[in-house]
Amino acid sequence: MDELGRAWEENAAAWVAWARAPAHDSYWRFHRDLFLELVPPPSLRTLDLGCGEGRLARDLAARGYDVVGVDASPTMIAAAREAAPEMELHLADAAALPLDEASFELVIAFMSFQDVDDLTGAVREAARVLVPGGRLCLAIVHPLNSAGSFVRRTADSPFVIGGSYFDESVTDETFERDGLAMRFVSRHRSLQVYADELAANGLLIERLREPKQPDSPFNSVHSGRWRRIPLFLHLRAVKTAR
Repeated sequence: MDELGRAWEENAAAWVAWARAPAHDSYWRFHRDLFLELVPPPSLRTLDLGCGEGRLARDLAARGYDVVGVDASPTMIAAAREAAPEMELHLADAAALPLDEASFELVIAFMSFQDVDDLTGAVREAARVLVPGGRLCLAIVHPLNSAGSFVRRTADSPFVIGGSYFDESVTDETFERDGLAMRFVSRHRSLQVYADELAANGLLIERLREPKQPDSPFNSVHSGRWRRIPLFLHLRAVKTAR
């Protein structure tokens, strides 16, 4: 297991608790619904690449998608199987999928590509299992977000990039809220790195969004600063005939 994979396995139990706490994080409050606006209607087969404990896979299945989930964390896959024993789930590295070529019409990589060390392999595998004309929909921590940080928690706080936006680096942050704590270990890469990997594998970007955090009572605790800098980046790409 690679560096990021080990970190996520070590923190898997904390993530299951964090992810499943009702209305606890951005997924429940706004992120999932904004992302799903980019996802095509249910198709023959959908791969949730980096499914974690399975909350998005379960939500997709409830919306009529035929979902297969893959994750490299044994603890995450065990939790996903416990919650949805009827779902096809695989313990596997995103860069070495035990799945047939051209066997999916849709691949979802929701908040997972920043958590893989081998991005080249993960994108290559996502493209390999897609049929020509199939779509890859991904969400990542916005590269601007992962490159820097706010100096303060106030609405007008400066956002500072202390190092280089262009250099790849590991981010390691722990958040605590409402009695839960979670350590997030991910890899910062520039937007061009992601775009180049997609292009190298015949994946043509057709939609790209930088969703603003919406106004809500929950989001007001962030003092408005995350309505100035995007938290996430959403992207849809189509596999071209090569």
